[in-house]
Amino acid sequence: MNTQRINPQELSSRKLWQLADMPARDEISAAELNDIITELAKRCHDLNKLQELDQLKHTQRG
Repeated sequence: MNTQRINPQELSSRKLWQLADMPARDEISAAELNDIITELAKRCHDLNKLQELDQLKHTQRG
């Protein structure tokens, strides 16, 4: 029976980083770790897009 205990979409980025970087990964399954890393990658991508938009706003004003 493969039940996941962690829903990465419901956790903060800080908590996701803690889970991904924890020394004893035995507490989470490989599938959960994959979901955590996928969610972090998505958030980083979204953050980069937001930062790019903000930079575009500043160059248009200036």
